[in-house]
Formats: sequence, C-alpha cells, structure tokens
Amino acid sequence: MNIADMRTRVRRDLHDEAAAGRRWTDDELDRHISHAVRQLSLSIPREAAVMLTAGGESGREVSLASLADLVTVEAVEHPVELFPPSYQPFSLWAGSLTLLGDPAPSQGDKVRVYYGRLHTLDAAGTSIPAALEDLVAVGASGYAALEWSSCAINRVNVGGVEVWRQYRTWGQDRLDSFVKGLSAHGSRNRVRPARLYAPSRPAAGRTQGMG
Repeated sequence: MNIADMRTRVRRDLHDEAAAGRRWTDDELDRHISHAVRQLSLSIPREAAVMLTAGGESGREVSLASLADLVTVEAVEHPVELFPPSYQPFSLWAGSLTLLGDPAPSQGDKVRVYYGRLHTLDAAGTSIPAALEDLVAVGASGYAALEWSSCAINRVNVGGVEVWRQYRTWGQDRLDSFVKGLSAHGSRNRVRPARLYAPSRPAAGRTQGMG
C-alpha cells in the first residue's frame, strides 16, 4: 500500500474514479488522506523503541528531541537487558523525560524508551497495518465529502440542488464510523502492552507515567 493505492481506494468510495469531471484533485485527496493518517496515529500510533542516554544534572533526565514524530511514551526500561525487564516510572515535560524510580541512572547510562510515533504513507509505502487501511480510507473519504459539501452549497450541481446535503450526510456518517473504528482499535491496541508492564499513559489531569 502506498499513497497512490490509498488515493484509488478513496476515489472508489467517493465514486469519483472517472478521469473526466472528477470532483477532487489528487492533491486534495492526498490532504484528506494525510488528515486521516494523522488521526489514526494519535489513536493507534506506530510502535517503536530506541536506546537513549541518561543525562542532566541528576542523571535522571533523558532528552526526547531525537524522536521524530513522537506521539506518546509508553514505557521506559532501566537498567536495560534484564529479564524480566525493569520498567521505571517517569514524568514528561517540554521534550524531556525524567526517571523517577530506583535504581537511579548514572550519567551516560543507556535507557530504552518504548514510544508511539506518527504513521507514514507516501509513494514508497506505509507503516499502517493492513487491517487498518480500510479505516483510513473511510476517514479520508468522509473528510473529502464534508469539505466538498461545504463548498457546493451555493453552486449549481448536475445532480440537483440537494447534492451538497447528500454528501454532507454521507460524509458525516463516514466520519462517525471512522471515529468509532479508532476508538475500538485503540482500546484493543492498549490491551497487549498492559500485559507486559503497567501502562504509562496518565489518567486525565496527570502527567506522571507509571512505566
């Protein structure tokens, strides 16, 4: 799956496959696809892990500046390479992670950070799992339909004056399905890591992780 494949899938959902008289340009659909991919990433981020170095005055601070497209930190392992793994509680602030547990790291100690990052979808391919590709298409087509309906309200349309309303209703239904799908898959996605370690995602109003 790449961006061209996804664009074709979205056009099929929108019944906009004919080359002549298309309602959406490729650039417009790519923008809506990007919007859907970003929303997917915020609910179901791409899983990643990286080894970073502890530092700061206390030795407990870890800079996250090198983590491109960071969405969330799920867990922090220190000391590394133990079995079972040793996960530390942590706090996050201004792009820096602070380890709160014991043993405290020393300057230069390695820390493994498990985190979620934005998904990619471009000409080369995608990081989106195949099971979620249809969900992205649902979201992108919904965004496209709603935008088109807003622009078409005061236009004369071949399909009649109610075409914009039909697109708005259809687009909103698609986005409702998209949001429900994100919620359902996101909830299932959090079950697996919770078996490995106490979830780090803070409750509402809290900033401290329990990695």
